[in-house]
Amino acid sequence: MSGKSFFVDLTRCTACRGCQVSCKQWKQLPAEKTSQRGTHQNPADLSYNTIRLVRFSEVGDGDDFKWLFFPEQCRHCVEPPCKMAGDSMLEGAILHDAATGAVIYTEKTKELDFETVRGACPYDIPRQDPVTRQLSKCNMCIDRVEAGMLPSCVKTCPTGTMNFGDREDMLKLAQARLAEVQAKSPKAILVDADSVRVIYLAEVDPKSYYKYLGDAAGPRGLTRLALFDKVLGPLRQMRG
Repeated sequence: MSGKSFFVDLTRCTACRGCQVSCKQWKQLPAEKTSQRGTHQNPADLSYNTIRLVRFSEVGDGDDFKWLFFPEQCRHCVEPPCKMAGDSMLEGAILHDAATGAVIYTEKTKELDFETVRGACPYDIPRQDPVTRQLSKCNMCIDRVEAGMLPSCVKTCPTGTMNFGDREDMLKLAQARLAEVQAKSPKAILVDADSVRVIYLAEVDPKSYYKYLGDAAGPRGLTRLALFDKVLGPLRQMRG
């Protein structure tokens, strides 16, 4: 399998949010009004204008207390179920770039049923502009990558949390780093490495970071057959 991939080492994230800010700057996305909610995480969730978000989580107590930081983005699935769902309604609204593997939402996504597309995603990523109805998410900074540049989040990261390159190289880097981390944290894993292009190294249970960090096999995660049976099958019948 060729194309590009991210390797995101969560053991090195300090929640500086440089990636979150650089994403907005490069894509010229407006800021969102936020408020103090008793957490350093802001805004509260992903949105049409916030397609990358550093999530904060507190686990344990006393000597076992940990801050966990999770820079969330689209995983760019190797076989993207959102595209399967989109194609059942309008082919070409969601693209899958052959050279990089990037999953790209076009302006045509405003013609798709949002809940169907979002429901097909095992990581709950797609968001919709309430005015234009267009859908959005990370597009792998495809314009930068095609120009030989790193995605803005990777370029900005000061700690080595964010890495990007050819998929084979990122998998090798991820496996080497996993071995290092497991020497001290035996439960560390690479999350859904075979099925996505954004490979997270989690030091503890992925659900401790966020409920959708590793959910390819969870309640929202559907196999291709189940996706066609539960989502696309009824849609095709309605269209037929």
